[in-house]
Amino acid sequence: MNIKRIFGTTLTVLGIIGLIYTAYVFSNTGGATRDIKSIVIFGVLGFTFFLSGINLVENTKDEA
Repeated sequence: MNIKRIFGTTLTVLGIIGLIYTAYVFSNTGGATRDIKSIVIFGVLGFTFFLSGINLVENTKDEA
């Protein structure tokens, strides 16, 4: 298996974890400024990791 594909899979999994954590924080928020900042930070990072991981897996060619 290619190292880029493994790294892409890792980024995708980290992105999914970040998005799930964002949903968890969003559902348990009290509306404080700190809660909103953490929702935005984890959401943006999770979305970025997820998209970059998917893109890396898709664009990596399988070479023997």
